[in-house]
Amino acid sequence: MLTLYRPESIFSPRHAPSWLMFTFAAGAVNASALLACQTYVTHVTGTVTRLGVEVVHLMPFLEFALVLGCFIGGAMLSGLLINGRAHAGKRPLFGVPLWIAFCLVLFTAVGGHFGLLGTFGGAVTQPVDFLLLSILSFAMGLQNAAIATSTGLLVRTTHLTGPATDLGIHLAELFFSKDEALALAKRHAALRAGKIAAFAAGAAVTVPLAHRFEFLVFLLPASLMLLAITLSFLPERIAREVRARRRDRAVARAAAGGALP
Repeated sequence: MLTLYRPESIFSPRHAPSWLMFTFAAGAVNASALLACQTYVTHVTGTVTRLGVEVVHLMPFLEFALVLGCFIGGAMLSGLLINGRAHAGKRPLFGVPLWIAFCLVLFTAVGGHFGLLGTFGGAVTQPVDFLLLSILSFAMGLQNAAIATSTGLLVRTTHLTGPATDLGIHLAELFFSKDEALALAKRHAALRAGKIAAFAAGAAVTVPLAHRFEFLVFLLPASLMLLAITLSFLPERIAREVRARRRDRAVARAAAGGALP
């Protein structure tokens, strides 16, 4: 898998805030979707559970299958824009999936405010409710896959089962690791704990805002996504990271060559 950030960059003060902001945004999107139509969108577990529950009811089953398909479709598009282009010998577009996700969340805020996405609140009953869920699910699939690809699968931002599991694993490592391994375990544990806190904070902040502003509450996660993209995924910053990786590889090759008899 093609990656953008080196492990040391992932934990750096420059980029670590971006992962927390993306995760905060996902928590806010998830809580907003729950308040808007009583359904989660940022993780697949809830959607697949609803698929199982609605298996004997054709239309709800198909509608939740659409939401699941949108998340997978978002992840696929991200893969095509990054790894697919790299495989074809083209420049991978690391930031484009995130810009698309930002635009979709922004559209949800503005379009919902002007009545294009139904009524805020209540159960999922109308096709327009599933349009809202599908848009958000597609956006979160884009975000999660783009960041996972860019960080070599070290960072996921839309769900917490994996990060919580990783947190437990790295906390256990604190009891027996030493020196550099101990320092690395601490960085991993801190990042995972920070993501769990950020996701919860995003949901918590959303609740009072959603009751007052309804669809406009989606401006909050959209703003955080924009800030995180600006910090870590603007073209010049991506180019800088790529040049740094190339320099590291060149130094490693030179060192390996110098070590030969």
